[in-house]
Amino acid sequence: GVDLQVCTSKIPTCCTKKMEERYQTAAKQDIQQVLQTSSAALKFLISRNAAAFQENFEMLIRLAENYTSTLFCSAYRNMAAEATKRVQEFFTDVGLFIFGTDISTEEFINRFFDALFPVVYNHMINPGPTDISLEYAECLRMVRRDIRPFGDVPPKAIGQMEKSLLPSRIFLQALNLGIEVVNTTDHLRFSKDCSRALLRMQYCPYCKGLTLSKPCMGYCLNVIRGCLANMAEVDLHWRGYIQSLEELSSALSGAHDIENVLLNFHSLVNDALIQARINGPELSEQVNKVCGPPVRKPTVSPGCSFDQNIQEWKMFSRDSEETLANRRKEFISHLHLYRAFYGGLADQLCSNELAAADGLPCWNGEDVVRSYTHRVVGSGIKAQSANREVKVRGTDPVINQIIDKLKHIIQV
Repeated sequence: GVDLQVCTSKIPTCCTKKMEERYQTAAKQDIQQVLQTSSAALKFLISRNAAAFQENFEMLIRLAENYTSTLFCSAYRNMAAEATKRVQEFFTDVGLFIFGTDISTEEFINRFFDALFPVVYNHMINPGPTDISLEYAECLRMVRRDIRPFGDVPPKAIGQMEKSLLPSRIFLQALNLGIEVVNTTDHLRFSKDCSRALLRMQYCPYCKGLTLSKPCMGYCLNVIRGCLANMAEVDLHWRGYIQSLEELSSALSGAHDIENVLLNFHSLVNDALIQARINGPELSEQVNKVCGPPVRKPTVSPGCSFDQNIQEWKMFSRDSEETLANRRKEFISHLHLYRAFYGGLADQLCSNELAAADGLPCWNGEDVVRSYTHRVVGSGIKAQSANREVKVRGTDPVINQIIDKLKHIIQV
């Protein structure tokens, strides 16, 4: 073929233009596949853990809700039916917050104690033969923050929840971004110049019948570093991302551990109820001043309707092996092994997959030689100006976007 675009030769070869086009497609598919294979373990590590942590958080929320509802059913039966409704609403908010909905922790914790006060007032502070009216309950809800029936428990709950829920939410967001980064770099669009260089490196020797010769190491590095120049720019930010995940993970342990905070929420609620009972007479007086004497309606609250079947929760293993903190530690230590993934990708592909072993005759883009004699450039966009195998023109907007997202999550 005299009309070859890339695999040109001074002597006739066994390639036609049609074959060259097919080789061009094959070269692109090969590199895509090699890239996806090299990132498969990393992608699996992050996505498996993102799913596992999400599931753990869901179970933890349901378990904490169960503990809190059980408190009412066992110790405060007369108000359990109404209180468990409030508990349910509260833990729904906890879930919404952790899984990314834009709501304020302070707001939904205050809302819980606001809604709990009329129930506590009706059954514990000023019980009567019938329930208080809806209007009166509304007045109690409105004055709760001023008369502080639960003492310092609500602000204490807000402090604890903010310190444990927000990092857990960010942790999940970061894992989902990690999956997005790998998915994006797995499906990079290669430039025309890179595609031609890949064709020359992988398949042009076939046209000369050299089907067994592999590219020289230096030649392979120039081609792949040129093709992955934009991807190498992710390296610095990827390292920063893994480091900040490590820091976030250690900040999640101890007193702010989400397991401790959520599973002990019921004892905070109990403290709040004890405070209200102790200050009962004083609270009655304050309420009378603002809302007047209780206005009652002729209905009686049902007893405890909460299903106390706690057996299924025994499945949630509480031994030290399986705590969320340990799981997180293990995940982070595995992820740490991938911190240089993007910086060393071109080298990894050449040494593991593509290039000839040291000392063997190899293909340099034109012929089979003892070794590649041209200068080998470094990684990243700046280094490519001296690359004789691939011309890199500017930055890739898709990569820039993913770098911006990494910078943002690191900041968060």
